Amino acid sequence: MRQGLDGERAVGQFLESLRESGARVFHDIPGPNFNLDHVVIHLSGIYVIETKTWSKPDRGEARLLFDGSTIKKKGAPATDAPIIQVRAAKHWLTGVLEESTGRRFPIRPVVVFPGWYIEPTAEAKRSDVWVLNPKALPAFIGNSAGQLSPEEVKLCAFHLSRFVRTSA
Repeated sequence: MRQGLDGERAVGQFLESLRESGARVFHDIPGPNFNLDHVVIHLSGIYVIETKTWSKPDRGEARLLFDGSTIKKKGAPATDAPIIQVRAAKHWLTGVLEESTGRRFPIRPVVVFPGWYIEPTAEAKRSDVWVLNPKALPAFIGNSAGQLSPEEVKLCAFHLSRFVRTSA
């Protein structure tokens, strides 16, 4: 459990750098029987981020292969559980914001693996989900095309912060 908390804290530190470009960053958003690790609201869109802190191998590279639908770790069966989880988080957050604002906003699901090298296949690059090392996340967000106006960033951040305050 401590490893997971350390991973979330490290990811949060990378995300905080996005505030300089006007991003609104939220951590530990409560849901019914779950929480969202992080949400970033930026001119380039809204990102729901799930942190997975997996133990690295004793020997060899800490490398994961993402094929667009599953994550493969050397010597272990492929899993789609993190992808399913972050897509469900996206769906839930879409509903929360739509219910509160009356509008539907683009949300990108993201899974990050601190300390792991992520090898994407060609299919992964076409996936709706990003699977990344958290060090790459600020660049991916910062280099993505704008989808929200500054007013929409403020609107979504206001409604999400209000949701968090009333859920506590």
